[in-house]
Amino acid sequence: MRKIIPTILIIIGAYFAWDHLGLEHRFFGASNPENQTLAEAFRNGENDLQAEGNGEVVRILPDDNDGSRHQRFILKLTSGQTLLVAHNIDLAPRIPSLREGDSVAFYGEYEWNSKGGVIHWTHHDPQGRHVTGWLKHNGKTYE
Repeated sequence: MRKIIPTILIIIGAYFAWDHLGLEHRFFGASNPENQTLAEAFRNGENDLQAEGNGEVVRILPDDNDGSRHQRFILKLTSGQTLLVAHNIDLAPRIPSLREGDSVAFYGEYEWNSKGGVIHWTHHDPQGRHVTGWLKHNGKTYE
């Protein structure tokens, strides 16, 4: 009993420290093949969520060249949800041979929008303050 109480106090203290620091990023794994976690994040209008998953490219959009340049395309998840991927090509390599119908895995930050959401931060942070994201296409990782 004497060993359990300090352990419980440490766990409670860590929880409150985490909450106090405002570290609200939640991590979603690709182990959910139906992407239910992203569907829930969409339904709840959530933002700033680290998410991992994969989908099929259903549309390739023109690059966004305002400010930092971004390669943009839309993925359809197995759940039917669509995501806009905004991949910063000033900080990470472009996927050069991307085509509609291709499969792309991702790890980045989810932001809600009315069309299914956006995944961004699919690259490293040169200042080291943000979680490193990535895209995977045809066996190659782009970060």
